Amino acid sequence: MSAKERDRLKVLHEVKQGHLTQRAAAGQLGISERWVRKLLVRVKKEGDGGVVHQLRGKESNRRLPESLRAKALKLVKGKYGDFGPTLACEYLAKNDGVEVSKETLRQWLIAAGVRRGKRRRVEEVHVWRPRRSCRGELVQWDTSVHDWLEGRGPRLYLVAMIDDATSQAYGRFVEQDSTEENLRVLWGYLQRWGRPVDFYTDKSSLFTVNRPAVEAADEAVKEEWTQIGRALRELGIGWIAAHSPQAKGRVERFFGTAQDRLVKGLRLAKACSREEAQTYLEQEYLPHWNESFTRVPEGSTDAHRPLRAEHQLAAILSHGEERFVTADYTIRYQGKIYQIARSEVRPGLRGGQVRVEQRLDGSLVVKFRQYGLRVVECPPRPKAPPPPKPLSAQKPRPKAAHNWMKDFHLHKSPPWGVILGPERTGTRRGTG
Repeated sequence: MSAKERDRLKVLHEVKQGHLTQRAAAGQLGISERWVRKLLVRVKKEGDGGVVHQLRGKESNRRLPESLRAKALKLVKGKYGDFGPTLACEYLAKNDGVEVSKETLRQWLIAAGVRRGKRRRVEEVHVWRPRRSCRGELVQWDTSVHDWLEGRGPRLYLVAMIDDATSQAYGRFVEQDSTEENLRVLWGYLQRWGRPVDFYTDKSSLFTVNRPAVEAADEAVKEEWTQIGRALRELGIGWIAAHSPQAKGRVERFFGTAQDRLVKGLRLAKACSREEAQTYLEQEYLPHWNESFTRVPEGSTDAHRPLRAEHQLAAILSHGEERFVTADYTIRYQGKIYQIARSEVRPGLRGGQVRVEQRLDGSLVVKFRQYGLRVVECPPRPKAPPPPKPLSAQKPRPKAAHNWMKDFHLHKSPPWGVILGPERTGTRRGTG
């Protein structure tokens, strides 16, 4: 008998002894007077056990049939062995016609020894930042490195953008986490929804120039921008840097869910290439995510701003650099020389600055102010022959001029007794 049933029995005894009325007992127990009268009859007939629920120890009338339980466990063990209960329930209902709740399936899996219950861990508490009030006010942007195809294809990166207010997601599979691929993802987002107010990213070198700290606080530092930072500035979009992975937790949790659900979906879809993975992502996973895991924002307005005529995405979302025009109207870019056409020569062009744009489609565009310039790649200059080696300044040693020097060695002393002159003989000192 539980503590609640013991308290109920005490009140019923008070009514039975006449210390309480049935109305007062019903008020204390939170039940109707009719139910109080029934309990009094059951206690009088069955004793104190009359307050115990009649279904205790019996099977529920809503218990699912054993055949359904066996079928669900067989399917999970055979097809969805590493799926969680929530994801397995979705695939059982979608592909196999087995309707069961996730908590029921979880208990079945734990009882069958397929899954272990989670232990509650004591973790450090992080205060959650409240969501932004309007859609498009803040968009988190990040890249996840994972074995998305489980060895069936090339290594892929998932570049994703998720709205902070609604959790609406957009993403693209790429084969390298480069500036060009991130600009393509940005292009797709802007064409679909417009320009958000701010992007929230980490401090990767794609978004910020990592320079050493200045020595003096008043030292002047030239402001530098990455290609993505320059593009965001030209589009009028703000950029906020996160100081830790927990700060951009919304996109991190999106990746955590995708590394479980998306990987298994790609496996069942038998995706083996980037194109097949991208098709599944666009047609299956993201529509399901945006339908099931998003929420309604507090504000009804959309903070996205439309693209205007001056926002030429092909020019802005490119690799742009500044170059000086030489006296012969040529520019140097990536080790090559480009000649500006004679018809494009304008006042102020010689010695001025032009902007060289390497577009995402591979084309090269040169702009001077608001004008586009036609350029032609110059053929490489022939290599000059190497200069001749200079002659040695040391004079050659003269040959012997007389035959008597033929056997003369400078480092050998002359033998004693050899005539050194016309009147001197080489004799030992002190000898006759």
